[in-house]
Parts: sequence; structure tokens; C-alpha cells
Amino acid sequence: MPLDPSIVGTTSAGSTLLMTRSRLRAFARATGQTDPVYIDIDAARQAGHRDLPVPPTFIFGIDLEAPDPFAFVEELNIDLRAVLHGEQEFRYEAMAYAGDELTTSSRVVDVYSKKGGLLDFLVREITVVNQDGVAVATMRNSLVVQNRAMEGAQA
Repeated sequence: MPLDPSIVGTTSAGSTLLMTRSRLRAFARATGQTDPVYIDIDAARQAGHRDLPVPPTFIFGIDLEAPDPFAFVEELNIDLRAVLHGEQEFRYEAMAYAGDELTTSSRVVDVYSKKGGLLDFLVREITVVNQDGVAVATMRNSLVVQNRAMEGAQA
């Protein structure tokens, strides 16, 4: 079923996640970070950080740790089996560190179709703020929704 453009402007609360040193170290190691500021608290402080900094792109995973990370997809009546991750971009506003609680919220900013309606694109902006309400980052991502039912109808 094609996406209804009237969902543009739809907002949803995301989740909150405490940035723990162990979580940040595990992510840094898993993503091949070689800079010791992401793993060693002394190295981080010597580099001028108050604690371990949150590694680049870590914030993408905040909502993935929610009890139902794809609830917004279901709320929009989209079949999760037909969804692909399209694009992702990050705009960083402030540093985040171990000990911070980061909270997300999202807004649908665009919906459009390609391939004669076989593919719909859902573009969201996700805002990330810390425990003081300071904007840490904005992510913009595109989800691709495959309209397979339409494919059969065109054959």
C-alpha cells in the first residue's frame, strides 16, 4: 500500500539511553576506532574531554535499544518486511559523553515515490538531546518501502 503523503509532519517520541563507558567502549571496539580517547578515560581527559566521548554514529543505535524499536513503522501501517534502510546522515551540534542520557524524537519530513509507485521513501529527522535539553545531533534517514502488491498488479 503506497504511503499517504499526509503523514508528513507526524512526530513520535523516541527513547532515552544512558551512555555508559562499557557501552561506548564496546561500540568503539566493534567499529574499529583506533583513537584511545574512545576507550581510555585518561586519554580522553588528556585530550580535553570530561569523559569518554560518544563515538561517531553511535547515536543511530539509541532507538534500536527501545523495547519496540520499529513501533513508528507499525504506527504508520507499514509492513516492516517491506522496509529497507536507504540513506543516513548526521549533523552534530554538541559533544556527548559517558554519563549523559540521550533522548530522541522524530518527525516525518518527506514522503515520495519512485519506479511508478513500486518504491516509497519515508524521510525522517531524528533529534537527539542530552539530559539538559541541549541538542547533540540531528539525524536524517530515508526508509524505502517496497510496494510488492503493486508489482503484481502491473504484471
